[in-house]
Amino acid sequence: MLAAMDGIFTAWGRILRGYRPALSIEITRECPLRCPGCYAYGDEHLGGGVTLREVSDYKGDELIAKFFELVDKHQPIHVSVIGGEPLVRYRELGQILPRLAERGIYTQVVTSAVRPVPIEWAALRRLQIVVSIDGLQPEHDARRTPATYDRILKHIEGHQITVHCTITRQQVQREGYIEEFLKLWSANPNVRQIWMSLYTPQIGEVSDEKLTPADRERVVATLMMLRHRFTKLRMPEGLIKVYATPPDSPDNCIFAQTTTCVSADFEKTISPCQFGGAPDCSNCGCIASAALKAVGNHKLPLGLPVGSIFGGSLRVGNAMRRMRERKTA
Repeated sequence: MLAAMDGIFTAWGRILRGYRPALSIEITRECPLRCPGCYAYGDEHLGGGVTLREVSDYKGDELIAKFFELVDKHQPIHVSVIGGEPLVRYRELGQILPRLAERGIYTQVVTSAVRPVPIEWAALRRLQIVVSIDGLQPEHDARRTPATYDRILKHIEGHQITVHCTITRQQVQREGYIEEFLKLWSANPNVRQIWMSLYTPQIGEVSDEKLTPADRERVVATLMMLRHRFTKLRMPEGLIKVYATPPDSPDNCIFAQTTTCVSADFEKTISPCQFGGAPDCSNCGCIASAALKAVGNHKLPLGLPVGSIFGGSLRVGNAMRRMRERKTA
């Protein structure tokens, strides 16, 4: 608890100085997968006109240098490395990740585990490897080939990973599906914890993945029940409840307001959050957004919600940033 509070106060300090304390970087435009419903390669992800596969990206020493230019500019306390597929740049990450650890920056690498996760990463402090797994093996392998179950099981050996599953409508149509998934991965000794997100559509989207309101209610009820049975499902009650009432806009989303998301050219900012385009916030299922809203809902001893302090801090920080930008203009 003390460590968590220390992290919150550090984040407030960054916000008050006009910085966003979290940084999400699409480290490459490349990915060998073609997953249905992938937001990163959507036509509107970068605001239209260009897609992730079309932007320029970097390799080698140039990538490493530009990566740390971003880190030095934004001074984050947390960095998420996403893609594309980050393991396409595993050589560069082999130099980047130890340097982030030395700086005391909490780092998350989100991967499909399509290739082996380097075993030396297991010894790095403050590093979390998050492996995206889209349901049970038949559905996952159909959606995410070549990052099949067989490859994942082999490529995570020696690590303690976080399994991340995004729940889609196809999954909830089969009774007991989520429980079976949790039972399977909870038994794996290389899994430290499991997270479940809900599929987040774009405004106006019609797709097989999009949950109906009834689906959403059923998922929330199921997760509330299963969190007591599976200790590796590290999702507090307050977080799960947020899925029933997500933030109604990016302006009210702590995650969107405190995270800078940058595409693979290290220049284009993805907005309003990592989904880009026009995410349907009324149907948001992002675990990061839900977790921070749950923190924001928590009341301090005098009854003041943490979120209200975040809001005030953001207003002060934005004013400070504008003043700093005017001075350097």
